Amino acid sequence: MSSSDQATAGRLGHDAATKAGWLAGQGFWRIGALAAALWLAVGWITLLWPNVQVGFTEWGYTRELGIGLVLLGIGLAIAALPVQPVVRATRRLRVAGPWLLVLALFTLVWELLTAKLAWLPAPFFAPPQSLIDVYASDWRRLGDSLLNSLWLLFNGFVLGALSGFLTGVAIGWSRALGYWVHPVLRFLGPVPSTALLPMAFFFFPSGWAAAVFLIALATWFPVTVLTWSGVVSVNKAFYDVARTLGAKPWFLIVRVAVPAAMPHVFVGLFMGLGASFSVLVAAEMMGVKSGLGWYLSWAQGWASYANMYGALIVMALVFSGLITLLFHVRDRSLEWQKGVVKW
Repeated sequence: MSSSDQATAGRLGHDAATKAGWLAGQGFWRIGALAAALWLAVGWITLLWPNVQVGFTEWGYTRELGIGLVLLGIGLAIAALPVQPVVRATRRLRVAGPWLLVLALFTLVWELLTAKLAWLPAPFFAPPQSLIDVYASDWRRLGDSLLNSLWLLFNGFVLGALSGFLTGVAIGWSRALGYWVHPVLRFLGPVPSTALLPMAFFFFPSGWAAAVFLIALATWFPVTVLTWSGVVSVNKAFYDVARTLGAKPWFLIVRVAVPAAMPHVFVGLFMGLGASFSVLVAAEMMGVKSGLGWYLSWAQGWASYANMYGALIVMALVFSGLITLLFHVRDRSLEWQKGVVKW
């Protein structure tokens, strides 16, 4: 065997030993085993400890919750095994080990203070199994509200993002147009869109149209400001080089100014999407007959606090997912800036 072959074999052996050592060091997942034991304990407590009935309130789906928590504990116990395929498959899950412990403790305290001891007043504080009851019995109304909210958010956000992008590019490129639009932007932009709710419901023919306008307005301001800043901050040398090659003004806008301003545009979209969530819920509570905001108001009116908590969880998951999707689009569109802004 030549010296180069020996060096290659030695390097491969070293890499294999390093990988084997890593797997051995990471083999038994101690935090996972502790989390598994804790989730098993929470599940058995849920199953074996009788619920305290308060008035006419009797919490259903306790057995289903207990069985689910026990199965979760068994799954985590399997994930903690020092077996190489298991270690590879659960590599990402192991990063969340401390969170699994905290969530198990939180679920245990939540279950004890509500269903088992009734130290927190019902129905304002409902146990975990009440969420299962909400999703199992009222999923049609909740699902319809979610779809209506997404449709309303889509219309308002797209309208506001497009108008904000065009306005930002226009005032960033044209000083004459910026002279007239900039004062209006500084005067009306900082005003919260929710402050215009009474006027919007008066001037628009329907509550849905008013809600679309308010969401669009909340999105328009940050997208306009950030797009404008991006266009203004483009290096002037880029324009000079393009003009030297015979570029026309339209080419300078579409192929030079807009691509260079895209990082600022995505920051504006992120800020506008966050602002649109607040306006969406407020508008639905006041003037729309279906949506997550309407569902929250309806649940509060009927003292169905478990339904309200269930809607809040759905709202948090959906809104967080939409922001994650926006960041995914940003990373795909701006590969050279991937990872610069974290979410």
